[in-house]
Amino acid sequence: MSWPEVDFESLFAAPSRNGIYKSKDHHGSGVPIVNMGELFAFNRIGNQPMSLIRMSDAEMDKSGLIDGDLLFGRRSLVEEGAGKCSMVYKPAGPLTFESSIIRVRLDRAVADPEFFFNYFRSPFGRSRIRAIVGGAAVKGIRGSDLKLIKVHMPPLDQQIAIRQVIALYDDLIATNQRRIALLEDAARRLYREWFVHLRFPGHESVPVRDGVPEGWLQGSAHDFISILSGGTPKTGIEHYWGGDIPFFTPKDSPDAFYVLGTEKTLTESGLASCNSRFFAKNTTFITARGTVGKVALAQKPMAMNQSCYALVPKQDYDNLFLFSAIKDAVEHFKQVAVGGVFDAIVVDTFKVIPFVLPDAAVTRSFGNAVRPLFQQVETLLLQNTQLAQARDLLLPKLMSGQLDVSGIRLPEEATA
Repeated sequence: MSWPEVDFESLFAAPSRNGIYKSKDHHGSGVPIVNMGELFAFNRIGNQPMSLIRMSDAEMDKSGLIDGDLLFGRRSLVEEGAGKCSMVYKPAGPLTFESSIIRVRLDRAVADPEFFFNYFRSPFGRSRIRAIVGGAAVKGIRGSDLKLIKVHMPPLDQQIAIRQVIALYDDLIATNQRRIALLEDAARRLYREWFVHLRFPGHESVPVRDGVPEGWLQGSAHDFISILSGGTPKTGIEHYWGGDIPFFTPKDSPDAFYVLGTEKTLTESGLASCNSRFFAKNTTFITARGTVGKVALAQKPMAMNQSCYALVPKQDYDNLFLFSAIKDAVEHFKQVAVGGVFDAIVVDTFKVIPFVLPDAAVTRSFGNAVRPLFQQVETLLLQNTQLAQARDLLLPKLMSGQLDVSGIRLPEEATA
């Protein structure tokens, strides 16, 4: 079975509308306004911190947002951003949107907004948006083209059933993300308790001299950490690329502790041709250019490009201590960046970063204490990857009618 297709405009409750533009003297107070930053950062937009703009009642009647409105990126410097779809979700109060965004308000008698939000993040919806993207330096879509694209049109009860199945996956992913945040926060707090506030196990019996416990070493990060560079194989040699070796770059920097996978991969010959090593699991990476100062642990062995450094202990101390210490030092990295601007890290940066190296046994005790937290984070991240892959496989089949929603086996929560 395949769902019929209709013009998108036939589902509108009102004509699509571009957002509002006002001069700077209208900004700074008033109503929250959805800008492109929010559109790119969030799939559901409602109560995030936003800029404010002064609006009249008449302007809000025309350009206000309500729960369920779909927002499409009208202009973007990158093609992936043009036509990106987000949904207004349970806003706490009045809300408007800027001129680089198109608002679509659907007729809820025939169209479920969340179904069509999911539709436009599925391969079907994205391919139809890509077909109307135009422009050279700035990519964009027009409302006049958006309204004419063809969309699949299940009966309303099927739209809601499909939406509910997808929501189960999204809710599990969101629950796991909250658990990950709590686990990571617990690990950070334990690090600070032991090594900033110096309340490590047995601290009562260790005298403090010159501000550090006896037996601990003071110096710079460069004194105690091997700072290893990466490299990139020649991009024009095809057999260097697409192998089984993950290739970490700043684009792969995760929000969580672990980097699970990478956009690009290398072959054995590709790795041999460049300056990168094959770094072991639990190596600490820090991005040095581009997205600067992002710290991550390799969840599996991987190579690395020249815009990052791999950090390896020079002495016998725990890798998870090193990772936690570097995470804690990122704010200091910002302060010592050249010119006070945190736009790059070089090897000499590590020479001016104070670093206290505890007794190796204390770092191992710390590693043993936090390792269960890191393992749970890793398990939840891997589960979220599997949930997202399963959801993304289901989306096109459900959206097109190739798969009956009643036959879907629902996901189960992990026992991390």
